[in-house]
Amino acid sequence: MNWLFWSILSATFAGATAVLAKIGVSDVDSNLATAIRTTVVLAFTWGLALLTMPQRAMANITSRAWIFLTLSGLATGLSWLCYFRALQIGEASRVAPIDKLSVVFVLVFAALFLNEPLTWKHWAGAGLITGGAIVLASS
Repeated sequence: MNWLFWSILSATFAGATAVLAKIGVSDVDSNLATAIRTTVVLAFTWGLALLTMPQRAMANITSRAWIFLTLSGLATGLSWLCYFRALQIGEASRVAPIDKLSVVFVLVFAALFLNEPLTWKHWAGAGLITGGAIVLASS
């Protein structure tokens, strides 16, 4: 099972997440809905980590890793708060495509901060994703 397998599973679960979240957030404050979802994710992932990680794995995490994982967690939290608010007031079929513009941001951030090269394929794909998001989100 390679990266593509896990990426497709991730996309499948993300698609299900949008629909399930839209139903769940309909009668709940979007911040409270995000907190509930985050609590479930927290319990689920800690349970999985504790069942599968080597005993001393936590002791081997560097301070640099802690800093960047914390920043990533904060970015995730902000993303989820914004996403749930957008779902609460918009249609899932329009919100999700705009949310997927994150792929374009990943390309730009990876080039700027990770020095990953961007080829014409990256730019073409980013253009197609952006165009597709605009088409799907417009009414």
